[in-house]
Amino acid sequence: MRFGIIFANVGRAVTPDGAEALARIAEENGFESLWTVEHVVVPAEYKSPYPYSPTGRMPGPEESPIPHPLIWLTWVAAATRTIRLATGVLILPQRTPAVLAKEVATLDLLSGGRVTLGVGVGWLEEEFRALGVPFEHRGSRTDEYIEALRVLWSDAEPTYHGRFVDFERAKSYPKPVQPGGVPIAVGGHTPAAARRAGRLGDEFFPGVAGGEQLPALIEVMRAAAVDAGRDPDAIGVTAGGAMDVDGVKRLAELGVNRVVVPNLGGDPEGWKSTLGAFNENVISKLG
Repeated sequence: MRFGIIFANVGRAVTPDGAEALARIAEENGFESLWTVEHVVVPAEYKSPYPYSPTGRMPGPEESPIPHPLIWLTWVAAATRTIRLATGVLILPQRTPAVLAKEVATLDLLSGGRVTLGVGVGWLEEEFRALGVPFEHRGSRTDEYIEALRVLWSDAEPTYHGRFVDFERAKSYPKPVQPGGVPIAVGGHTPAAARRAGRLGDEFFPGVAGGEQLPALIEVMRAAAVDAGRDPDAIGVTAGGAMDVDGVKRLAELGVNRVVVPNLGGDPEGWKSTLGAFNENVISKLG
């Protein structure tokens, strides 16, 4: 079992010293990965329902800082040596694939091959509108963008012709240093996201805690993988909701192979305490 930290780039970790401290403390305590969240903008008094809270609102005020995930990960990459640098998740249909491919490949090169690109379709319609990006068809756009990213990372003269992406012999260097390119983790709490992970993902990040939804989503992902002629056992699954050995074991029985815990503690001393205790009580016994 691997262990990661979600919401890594919020709270005190938005500062230079806080980001370095969280990353180093996590690495020292056996955590395998850091997972960043993102919103480019949060429109005031947004009406779109946040899908991960019964209130329909994101935690914290609208003014809470959310640093650019890839820049934040680049900063902590320089302060660490082994921990994986993951987006959990980056809102893919808001990006341009060729630009994103270059950014992620550069980070993978500079970090020595430690990047995982977690992607989602997004939910905040007002944010899409502010960015001038269509909210409609974002699922289909995401599918094409995943395919285009892999072409840009792997081919000497990348060519892709689709509904939303079109380029011909568009050479993109540097390439990622990881064999096969940067792993893509498909995030989302819906059956559509699970099917996308089964068809296209290297990993699945359901975005739900271990409960009634999780087993069903994993089964949907696995069925979609089989339908696509892929091996479902080769698709990693990341989930949260477990803070003790028994809880982690229950997730493992469902097919989860990475457990994430939230950025807890609030400051370096708090991180040392909470992450150190988790290492002692869970990671050291199961990692």
